[in-house]
Amino acid sequence: MNRTVVLALILLATVAYACGPRARSAEPERARSKTVEGPPILSQLDVKIRDGIEFAFRVTNNEPRKIELLFPSGQTHDFVVVDSLGRTVWRWSEGRMFTQAYQNKFLASGDSFTIEGAWRAEVPPGKYVAVASLKSENKPVEQRVSFEVR
Repeated sequence: MNRTVVLALILLATVAYACGPRARSAEPERARSKTVEGPPILSQLDVKIRDGIEFAFRVTNNEPRKIELLFPSGQTHDFVVVDSLGRTVWRWSEGRMFTQAYQNKFLASGDSFTIEGAWRAEVPPGKYVAVASLKSENKPVEQRVSFEVR
């Protein structure tokens, strides 16, 4: 008798487990995700020549789901200006100190954020390239823009 009860309970538990609710993650990945055109992270760099050079680096999540950007230190970005010969003439991070703590930033699908910086100096006339980089270890992004100072 005991054996029959135990077998019935095991059978009942198996049927209940098999018929129970499914977690969303049990669905096939291809059924849930939308297709995305282009890279997972879109970026745009704007350069304005005013009292020095001003930078605006916009980063947008192009994925259909939320993403997490992982940064191995307090430095989340950098701006660099190189001259027509490819020599670095200015770097935003030079002389700055950053924490050694890991940090992260979540971006929902379609969300973006803008990082601004400025090089406040008398810039000699010439052709330059501004390089903005997102220092994320899992989704690094770099954007380049040519500009001329007259």
